[in-house]
Amino acid sequence: MEPLAGKTILVGVTGGIAAYKACELVSRLKKFGAEVHVIMTTSAMKLVQPVTFEVLSQNPVATDTFHVFDSKEVTHIALAKAADLVVIAPASANVIAKLAHGLADDMLTTTLLATAAPILLAPAMNTFMYQHPATQENLKTLINRGAMTIGPDGGWLACGDVGPGRMSEPKVIAAECLRFLSNSRDFEGKRVLVTAGPTREALDPVRYLTNHSSGRMGYAIAQAALARGAVVTLVTGPVDLPGVSGAEMVNVTTTQDLYEAMVKLAPSQDVVIQAAAPADYRAQKVAEQKLKKKGDESLALNLAPTRDVAQAIGQNKKPGQVFVGFSAETENLIENARRKLAGKNLDFIVLNDVTQPGAGFGVSTNIATIVRPASVSKLPKMEKRDLADRILDEVKTLCAPAGE
Repeated sequence: MEPLAGKTILVGVTGGIAAYKACELVSRLKKFGAEVHVIMTTSAMKLVQPVTFEVLSQNPVATDTFHVFDSKEVTHIALAKAADLVVIAPASANVIAKLAHGLADDMLTTTLLATAAPILLAPAMNTFMYQHPATQENLKTLINRGAMTIGPDGGWLACGDVGPGRMSEPKVIAAECLRFLSNSRDFEGKRVLVTAGPTREALDPVRYLTNHSSGRMGYAIAQAALARGAVVTLVTGPVDLPGVSGAEMVNVTTTQDLYEAMVKLAPSQDVVIQAAAPADYRAQKVAEQKLKKKGDESLALNLAPTRDVAQAIGQNKKPGQVFVGFSAETENLIENARRKLAGKNLDFIVLNDVTQPGAGFGVSTNIATIVRPASVSKLPKMEKRDLADRILDEVKTLCAPAGE
């Protein structure tokens, strides 16, 4: 059966260069079985012709507030009422600003002001436009009203800049629509704490110890938990990723920072998922001045162990809490994971063999094995966002109902 059969999705296309990607989004939503209607702004029509979306959606494209498709109904009201979900992709800085301030001066914004359907924004714009305080404040306003966001991703932009601002890929947006419309909101009322990214330990004023963790897995888990209704806190090390809209963001740098944040936050949570990769060692003494190279002379560093964050919070785990750990290994995989499982009072571990292609750091996929006290489940390679839901499915089997 088509997973979105019987669902109506309204796709708003605005005047960003990523408008062409909306064609693939509409196609994917149709393949899921959704009834798709497209609304285009005047600027969007300068980039993609409406007939393209008419063919892909198999419905007329709405472009003019005053154009009447059916004399028995007001078009924008009919579309607003019919929608189960509204997706704006790309969502330009201009339309985000209009929505935040309740403006309704074209077909898209008029329809958005009239709908009670959930709204998913896929921002796409120049990095500086995205990071501008006005845009960030407008997004915060919309999120506080219940809007959801996906992306933007980082990377090379059409303007030549590098940074956040690129619209999420159509397959990712379509998958998020599928998750939202088929989700049971099974984590409603649950408090979920997620850690992500590396930590950094200073060696001198300009150098530090760290690792290759990108933070993508932890961020994907935070997004998945939000989509399933959880109240999410994301404790993140330094990463090159946009923040997760809707989550409480707690930024840390060192393993000691992570330790202090987790000791404070963990006791009040229902679920703690530790996807961060904290540094295991720090400099025994941080040099006050830059360590200078002295010809061919070697340099020895004296390192001291950092706090074991997972062990520390595991010692104070409360009945009913679910603690999940991650283990990135290169050898003796199951043995090392089981040692962590027992020593850190975890319910299960997500084990990664980082030597496998598609499972290491900095990629969008992962290959994981769920290691429980009495069993092991190997999973196929999948997108990290898909793995995030698989992890939450595992957590769900261990959770007490909300309120218990």
